[in-house]
Amino acid sequence: MGIVAKKLGKRIKELRERKMLSQLQLSDILNMEASNLSKIERGIQIPKEESLIKLANALDVNIVDLFDYEHFTDKVTLIANINKILANSDEKTLQKIYKILINL
Repeated sequence: MGIVAKKLGKRIKELRERKMLSQLQLSDILNMEASNLSKIERGIQIPKEESLIKLANALDVNIVDLFDYEHFTDKVTLIANINKILANSDEKTLQKIYKILINL
């Protein structure tokens, strides 16, 4: 499967863990084989529309939230995005960002 399947699976796993559910617990709620949920979370299988609806409901999110995986970005892309933000910031904003960063 492709990058979308992998990011979707990672997002579903993230939301499941946030609800403190095991794969077995969530698969029971979904009336799905745990092995199928595992395949979805690993990005090997893409869930059908019906399963997406069930997943969203079980995880208390909107379907669109399942595809909110922009934060799963590689280091090079993150640095490029940060550089764009910095390049478009005024000096006062840059000073604030700098203070935040050195205090992390």
